[in-house]
Amino acid sequence: MEKEHILEHLRAAKSAHVKWVQKAKFLINGMDVKEDAIPVDSTECKFGEWFYSQGQVLNALSNNPIECMNKIERLHFNLHDVYMNIFNIYFNKPKGGFFSRLFGKKNNITDEETNKAKEYYVNLESISDELVEELNRLERRILAVSEEKIKKLM
Repeated sequence: MEKEHILEHLRAAKSAHVKWVQKAKFLINGMDVKEDAIPVDSTECKFGEWFYSQGQVLNALSNNPIECMNKIERLHFNLHDVYMNIFNIYFNKPKGGFFSRLFGKKNNITDEETNKAKEYYVNLESISDELVEELNRLERRILAVSEEKIKKLM
């Protein structure tokens, strides 16, 4: 695998992460977001799929300490843990009756629940910023490694 290919995948994973966070913001702001549009499980989102497959190759880079990948993984887990709180507010409420489901009536979210979701989102956004910062560091590390060394890893 070439360095540029690795960088493309990393950048795509980072972009997918940013879009995932944006969907959570849309949800809190009252936009119609499907329950499965924001995966709760950290291995099911596009970033997690990359991290646990192609991303693992980056553990072998000599200038990428294992702590970096561990921190990225921990931040990613924390992000999904915080999102679980938001998910529970919006999707784990008792559903309405047959006609409510048939005609797509939304769960009623109270102002108090919305405010709590916004608090969770502030935390989620903070973790996301830290995760993106770590991904940017990782990208700089990849850029610093020669193409020859990367080819030897693959």
